[in-house]
Amino acid sequence: MKKNILENAGHGSLGHRIFCILRDKILNEEYEKGQKLNEVVLSKELNISRTPIREALKQLELEGLVKSIPNKGVYVLGFSSRDIDDMLEIRVVLESLSVQLAIDRITQEELDRIKEIYDLLEFYAEKNDQERFTEVNIDFHEAIYRATHSQYFEQLLSDINYYIHVTSRHSIKQPNRLIEAAQEHKEIYEAIVKKDKALAKANVEKHIRKTQSLVRNYYDEKDETQE
Repeated sequence: MKKNILENAGHGSLGHRIFCILRDKILNEEYEKGQKLNEVVLSKELNISRTPIREALKQLELEGLVKSIPNKGVYVLGFSSRDIDDMLEIRVVLESLSVQLAIDRITQEELDRIKEIYDLLEFYAEKNDQERFTEVNIDFHEAIYRATHSQYFEQLLSDINYYIHVTSRHSIKQPNRLIEAAQEHKEIYEAIVKKDKALAKANVEKHIRKTQSLVRNYYDEKDETQE
């Protein structure tokens, strides 16, 4: 089991792969806000030495997900509603611009690919398959980033997108949200087909603002219960 965990953690150094594993556990709330992360316990859990764990914890601290307190240890910070707002404000700006660039640069093959992804979104929304919907949702937005043909946009958006899509899982748990979100993606796709930049920008903003509202409510409620 421990071998599979490491194999599924992507590429890079062992420390980076451990970072990815621990980051997932924090963002999926397997490790709760305020929980202490003990190097010895993590070493036994993952069946590795403490050195890559120490490296991973330092990286998590740089990401703002944990805090190291001298003579006490490392504690999970997680995300607050303000953190989510900050990330989604950045996402509104970047995605609004990226969809407009994509309209100017997209190929027919890329447009067909976005349509295929949307069809899958609709399929999983109707089945109420939240896990698969989340995965395909990431594919939809990344397909638009690639259609900008800009490595800078792909890098900027991929850096923040991991955090956004993990936390956005809370929004799709709301009743009827999958069907509603699928419709929002359809509107984005149709605006791209029409090459209507203003409409595409407006539809992207509408989609992200709705997600922001639902995710903010989740974290506000969680913050209140922990006070």
